[in-house]
Amino acid sequence: MPELKCSVITCTHNESNLCQLNSIQVGGSSAEEPEDTCCDSFQERTGNRYSNAAGNASDRCSIRCEATDCDYNEQRKCHAGKISVEGSDASQNRETECATFTC
Repeated sequence: MPELKCSVITCTHNESNLCQLNSIQVGGSSAEEPEDTCCDSFQERTGNRYSNAAGNASDRCSIRCEATDCDYNEQRKCHAGKISVEGSDASQNRETECATFTC
């Protein structure tokens, strides 16, 4: 599983720049650039920015990826050693992106 760093501090799954989910979905089936992708698993944090964090954040995550033209995509799974999801002030999933995407 890839190491997943996430700068989307507005996501309820983000704790200390790590995703709490065991698996995420990256969207962008016709992506040609990183900004054409998004984290479909994004959920906006409500209330106190940090009080909703629960569970144990992990630096390893299974990543299902719809960006089929990405160099790291093998059978709709990400095989990059490390990936980065960005979009620090996102309020919707389309305001996030997989910064590791390469076409």
